[in-house]
Amino acid sequence: MTDRISPPVPEARPEVSATASAHHGSLDYVELEELGLAPENVLDFSVNSNPFGPSPSVAAALARVPLDRYPDREALALRRALAEHLGVSPGQIVAGNGTAELIHLLALAFVRADDHVMIIGPTFGEYARACQLMGAQVKTWNANVADAFAVDREAVAYLLAVTQPRLLFVCRPNNPTGALLPLDTIAVWAQASPSTVVVVDEAYLAFAGARSCLGLHLPNVVALRSMTKDYALAGLRLGYAAGPERIIAALSAVRPAWNVNALAQAAGLAALGDQAHLQESLGLLRQATTDLVAGLRGLGLPPHPSHVHFFIINVGSAASFRRKLLMRGMQVRDCTSFGLPEFVRIAARRPHDNARLLNAICEVTE
Repeated sequence: MTDRISPPVPEARPEVSATASAHHGSLDYVELEELGLAPENVLDFSVNSNPFGPSPSVAAALARVPLDRYPDREALALRRALAEHLGVSPGQIVAGNGTAELIHLLALAFVRADDHVMIIGPTFGEYARACQLMGAQVKTWNANVADAFAVDREAVAYLLAVTQPRLLFVCRPNNPTGALLPLDTIAVWAQASPSTVVVVDEAYLAFAGARSCLGLHLPNVVALRSMTKDYALAGLRLGYAAGPERIIAALSAVRPAWNVNALAQAAGLAALGDQAHLQESLGLLRQATTDLVAGLRGLGLPPHPSHVHFFIINVGSAASFRRKLLMRGMQVRDCTSFGLPEFVRIAARRPHDNARLLNAICEVTE
């Protein structure tokens, strides 16, 4: 009897198995279950969203959404409202299922196998992952703590000239450091590399109160915005890209149909229409951040300077520090995945939550 030969099994593209998943913050429900912790009993300082929640108008808008009807596949009303808010045309806006989807759409639209992509790090891991899945050669220029995470403009300019990347990713303000790269630096890079799409992730821009890269009016610069962060819509996943129509058209051409659901579109419109709530909550958050930073300094754990409400702190062993706090119902972000194993990232929450965190830190550092 001859041995049977098994038929070949379909294989995914080699980039799929070769690309590691990106590590993210927020609660790991499997981990919590293993530790016997209920998610609702854990205060999450590892996420960078607005802790004061969305506008009350959002809940009212969600209640009016017909669930048996397809959403507008073009998100036209939301894009028009965003365009008016930003002073651009609707053709310069594409909505997405959070900025994470838009990052992957940028890779899909612009990156070919063996293309070069540059990233200013340490930063969000999804930039590299999206481009590696497309077969790109990813080069990360990393700022370091010894230089206070300052970016060497000339060093990056040299690498841009040498590699001529299809995409350059800049997170501004940066996650996890909170550093804010000057706009004129981005302008110099973009103008010197006209064939490179310069992607400026402005997910946290509102927290810094800084000017947008859209004001540069450059043909190869596109901004990413996350309404899950400043407008506190993380559970609905909503973001958008804004920039030159040529780039936005390319993203629109590769996005899935109905990529932004009806609830997210309605929530985005309602949140955008209540700027008073946004500004009030941002003011409260700035004060809460100031108080939390002062409290941490008093405990001998001074945060690294940051332009936003989140910051990194050297705690020796990030994994150990995080685990001890988690067992006390507090989660902070272990920055090992950013290449910073001695640091944790903490995002300020409401004052009473911050007070609980300071008490828990006292216990784990005694």
